[in-house]
Amino acid sequence: MEHPSDLLIVGGGLNGPALALAAAKAGLRSTIIDSLPAATRTEADFDGRAYALALASMRLLRAIGLWDAVRDHAQPMLEIKVSDGHPGAGASPFWLHFDHAEIEEGPMGYMLEDRYLRRALLEALEAEPLITQIQGETVIAQETSATLAQVTLGSGAVLSGRVLVGCDGKKSGTALRARIRRHGWDYGQTALVCAIAHEKPHNGIAHQFFMPPGPLAILPLPGNVSSIVWSERSATARAINALPEAEYLEALRPRFGDFLGEISLAGTRFTYPLGLSVCERFADWRLALVGDAAHGMHPIAGQGLNAGLRDVAALADVLTRATERGEDIGALDVLLRYQEWRRFDTATLALTTDLTNKLFSNDNPLLRAGRDLGLGLVNRLPGLRRNFIREAAGLTGDLPELMR
Repeated sequence: MEHPSDLLIVGGGLNGPALALAAAKAGLRSTIIDSLPAATRTEADFDGRAYALALASMRLLRAIGLWDAVRDHAQPMLEIKVSDGHPGAGASPFWLHFDHAEIEEGPMGYMLEDRYLRRALLEALEAEPLITQIQGETVIAQETSATLAQVTLGSGAVLSGRVLVGCDGKKSGTALRARIRRHGWDYGQTALVCAIAHEKPHNGIAHQFFMPPGPLAILPLPGNVSSIVWSERSATARAINALPEAEYLEALRPRFGDFLGEISLAGTRFTYPLGLSVCERFADWRLALVGDAAHGMHPIAGQGLNAGLRDVAALADVLTRATERGEDIGALDVLLRYQEWRRFDTATLALTTDLTNKLFSNDNPLLRAGRDLGLGLVNRLPGLRRNFIREAAGLTGDLPELMR
């Protein structure tokens, strides 16, 4: 059984489908291989998962025809407030405030629930004749040569294409089979993720509260609901996540504060370990790695999915231009353009999130004084503050065409 394709995309989460849709705009055929059955990916109930999409990522969704399908479910992030402090003791008087009115392009980003984004992706895939989906199948072997890439599925089927793209997460089998090493370390922190319903409106304001064990992000969703990404030492996080709902909320309240009134859980609770990892290369002959398959970083500032979508936009840009020139899109010199484009940006982002986490996730009094003064200083310098806002919106650096 053979499905001739330009792209063989392993992983049907978010980045893989987005890449297939972007590639289709250049007339490229894609086959997406996903280990999950279709029914699992189309569940419509709210489970608490949501994403902070930078403005540049929203532009990508608009360019590949998704934004109109999710726009009414997206919550604009109009302000971001960054502070430092202790659980139950409140924030330091030195804090940082970003307001979307300081840039011309509009909101810095949008919060969007997983269920709406995933459903919009699936509907767009089904409507695109250049995309084939293979669901409930696992890749067990792969091979690349000068002329094609091949994968063997658990069912025994063999598929071929011009480029094999790994969009299969931090434990990427695509990278492992290609013998691409991954470098990084564990933070000894675990993120507790959930959604919270609250009494008072959030007014589109996102909060990042740094505490010694790790940061707490409170991110606005439509209505009086916010998404929570709460980092704790791993042993503490395991103990908190095992608590009944009432006791879980009791642990959260001193950290969350009372500025939004009474709170309650909405949806399911999740945890995931935090670490930094970057692959030694993102490309090889007829092979490219995208998103978490290429890099994983701390969720400070919510850059994980945004970094993956920038990979998508950059790879789509490289493949589109190569196609227009009549080049072989799987040739090493073509795919190295993608690697060169994304490696520096990814390394810089990984280093920034790593240093920020180390600087703020401690209770050293000298570091605390220095970082609080730093927050206060940036807040008093409009030009520097505006640069940070543009960075948060994903508007800096060499932007791929789909994000302009």
